[in-house]
Amino acid sequence: MQESKNLFERLRRGLARTRRSLGTGLERLVKGENPIDPAFVEELEELLIGADLGLKITEKIIGKVEQAKKERRLKKPEEVRDLVRDSLFELVEGTEIAHPPEAPLRVILIVGVNGTGKTTCVGKLAYQYQEMGKKVMMAAADTFRAAAIEQLDVWRERAGADLVKGRPGGDPAALVFDAARAAKARGHNILLADTAGRLHTKNNLMEELKKICRVVGQEIENAPHEILLVLDATTGQNAFSQAQRFKEEVNVTGLILTKVDSTAKGGIVIRIAHELDLPVRYVGLGEAIEDLRSFDPTLFVRALLEEA
Repeated sequence: MQESKNLFERLRRGLARTRRSLGTGLERLVKGENPIDPAFVEELEELLIGADLGLKITEKIIGKVEQAKKERRLKKPEEVRDLVRDSLFELVEGTEIAHPPEAPLRVILIVGVNGTGKTTCVGKLAYQYQEMGKKVMMAAADTFRAAAIEQLDVWRERAGADLVKGRPGGDPAALVFDAARAAKARGHNILLADTAGRLHTKNNLMEELKKICRVVGQEIENAPHEILLVLDATTGQNAFSQAQRFKEEVNVTGLILTKVDSTAKGGIVIRIAHELDLPVRYVGLGEAIEDLRSFDPTLFVRALLEEA
């Protein structure tokens, strides 16, 4: 119970920007005796769009409000707030988390653009799996950035995991193949592969990512079992474009949302999860090794809307 409360408070702080525009605005709108008239609905629409929820979700929620009003199910403005909250929860909860087939060695690729925190996420996930009693291998496949290899080596020590690394500028697909072979031979349960930060608009880099998927699949059946896309929570619309392109190219199975601080644009998370049918798996709430947390849709929506 205390753990859940602490997580909620940290999410509230992280989503303060969105809550100020959406949560506070919604409270102001439904307070008092304002009639649920066209002006009320128009202001609600502006609040939803301003929270980075996008046009499709906004239209869906407005449609529910208008239908409920038509059927005389809305007696007072406060009920609109409840309808919005329930709708957001349904949208983000409705995305299915894919459950990959059981495998003696599960291969997880971590992908995304530069600066989102991929390498840090690999280290934190390695720590989590190690704490669960799994034997973890990490692959330093971001060979274009020497600092990424060094950074992952530091995380190896912190997490207590193993690491396969090569020389800067080496072939990432070959390195992941070697890591998969080594992990299988040594009885590891999890292989986490860090990949180079690539702009979602660069075709050659996307092709390289596809090559990694093909090559590792030759060594481990059904691999990669998961492809987790790391997104910066502060980037808003650009995060949607990234998620859309990565899913088209490499069959992303889930999202990791990093940098959930006071400037995070929380509404875009719900839009990505719903419109692209991509479940949010983890949220990053800080720099500590324990600060990558499993995503809880109920707490997330509450943190978006509630003042206390």
